[in-house]
Amino acid sequence: MQNTYTEANYENAVIEIFRDMLGYDYVYAPDLVRDYADPLYSDELFSALHRVNPALPEIAITEAVYKLRNFEGGSTLQKNIQFMDYLQNGVSVNFYDNKEQRSALVKLIDYEHVERNSFIVANQWTIVENSEKRPDVLVFINGLPLVVFELKSPSREETDASEAFLQLRNYMHEIPSLFIYNAFLVMSDLAISKAGTITAGEDRFMEWKTKDGSYENTQFAQFDTFVEGMFDKARLLDIIRNFVCFSGEAKILGAYHQYFAVRKAVASTVKATEADGKGGVFWHTQGSGKSLAMVMLSKYLLMELSS
Repeated sequence: MQNTYTEANYENAVIEIFRDMLGYDYVYAPDLVRDYADPLYSDELFSALHRVNPALPEIAITEAVYKLRNFEGGSTLQKNIQFMDYLQNGVSVNFYDNKEQRSALVKLIDYEHVERNSFIVANQWTIVENSEKRPDVLVFINGLPLVVFELKSPSREETDASEAFLQLRNYMHEIPSLFIYNAFLVMSDLAISKAGTITAGEDRFMEWKTKDGSYENTQFAQFDTFVEGMFDKARLLDIIRNFVCFSGEAKILGAYHQYFAVRKAVASTVKATEADGKGGVFWHTQGSGKSLAMVMLSKYLLMELSS
């Protein structure tokens, strides 16, 4: 069976999980009339921002989109740092309303109401910049191409997940504008599926070995475990908001064990504030990323306890 399982088969299998299991809308990009120089899904972006920010006027939304398209000079990474701030905290805009200057925060994602956001999986999304490239699968939230998948055929012995990593690096050179808007990357060859960031080396890409934290694939997680585990809609928003951060010029994505540990610690701590104040013990193994987990826990607690 594996000998006849082509890259196209695998791409379709991934899309089916997004569409049929996770409830994403599906778009076959060649069917769209769009500007190939634009990595954003513009029509979806405007309608989604109106839905997420119903109290704001058109001029505020237009100003936010202008800022999304016009970053100050700098590297792709520097622009991505600014974009992630917009994504996690909103876009600050100034505009005139009836000749009165106003300011507002335009949210790119509604983190409290998952259903107000649009989730789209698309394949064959052509982008023309330094050259013409067509990433295998893109995940859009509210018209923003937040996740890039590169898939390799499990039936071709000369290709594997490492080849997918190299292809992602090639995309970053040839179509850098796509990666301004990137939350994280995925490389997969069916047997191995891993996620990482635009600054991560291949050795820093990580698997996601559980769908919900209750059961763990102890060796190589199946690709459906990976996709369903990371891309459940509510969990994906949680990961983007609370488990992506920067340390200097290193962009860091929390691992699955950090994610579920922090979530449990937050629940325990919030409960403790209503009882004896004892949140429990956060147990780490050596090399598990405890410093990063503590940063994420602190950020999460500040958000939860202030809400």
